[in-house]
Amino acid sequence: KQQGMVDDIKAIEKNETWELVDLPEGNNVIGLKWVYCTKYNPDGSIQKNKARLVARGYAQQQGSDFDETFSPIARFEMVRTLLALAA
Repeated sequence: KQQGMVDDIKAIEKNETWELVDLPEGNNVIGLKWVYCTKYNPDGSIQKNKARLVARGYAQQQGSDFDETFSPIARFEMVRTLLALAA
């Protein structure tokens, strides 16, 4: 699990996903939590342990805590469908 956490922090820093700033006066801190997932090989052996650091978004308010949202994840099925439509 620990290696997965280190890998996720490195990815956050590399992609500049988050920007650390001082807490504005009158605002609350939004908590974070680690979500763990174990990836398995087809034979059932462990391929790798993954970890993802996520914000507890239920405490956020738009305009105050964030301005926009963005998720860079595309599902393979969606990419295949778009390519089929383009062809």
